[in-house]
Amino acid sequence: MRFPEPVRMSDDHASPVWARTKRRSGGGGGGFVGLLVTLLALFGVLTAVLGIKEKSLAEGGAMMDGWITAGIASARGLVGQAPEAADTAAEKAGAAAEKTGDAVQAGAATTADALKAQ
Repeated sequence: MRFPEPVRMSDDHASPVWARTKRRSGGGGGGFVGLLVTLLALFGVLTAVLGIKEKSLAEGGAMMDGWITAGIASARGLVGQAPEAADTAAEKAGAAAEKTGDAVQAGAATTADALKAQ
């Protein structure tokens, strides 16, 4: 088979360009950019669907604003409860440690008395 142009080898002269089996990878950010574009597309579709449902893009946007506000409020509520839960857990752990220390001290005293008696 003859080619009208001379056959050129790749840069490393190991095999022709069309015989490469591996794909060259792009940069490392391709996955992140794809995820970002997908999320933006989903946001746009949701906006369009709510605009059609509410017969106004402003009404659909207001509905989404309500959802976002409710999500932020619940997240702030959970964050506000976290320190209280940590304080309660610390108090319980302190009480348990105090009881354990008392039990160890009592056991040590009993063992010392038993050793003195022998």
